[in-house]
Amino acid sequence: MNLLLDTHVLLWWLDDDPTLSKAARQVISDGHNTAFVSVAALWEIRIKEALGKLNLPDDFEQVLQREPFLVLDVKARHVHALRQLPMLHRDPFDRLLITQAQTERLTLVTRDSAILRYDLRCVVA
Repeated sequence: MNLLLDTHVLLWWLDDDPTLSKAARQVISDGHNTAFVSVAALWEIRIKEALGKLNLPDDFEQVLQREPFLVLDVKARHVHALRQLPMLHRDPFDRLLITQAQTERLTLVTRDSAILRYDLRCVVA
């Protein structure tokens, strides 16, 4: 299974936060699955850090590089797919993650109830 981690899921995983569900931990850690982290999630994390809403270690980039995650770049097709996406969710980062998951046929790992309303495969985090 190919996974796309929502921003909060990535942070919970890196912090070994017990909030992350057992189901999410299992699919992320399963070596048969490939987990992707979107550039959009990284962008969101750095914005929140700059606004003082998130504290990250100085070596955050190296921490990410030690994980087996692949980085999913934002492509024009992901952005153009936003046109067809119903406005069930207004957050631009989450909307982009949704179109990336749909376009690339990825299973989105999230706990965001608004995202779960969309037509896409999800694992509840």
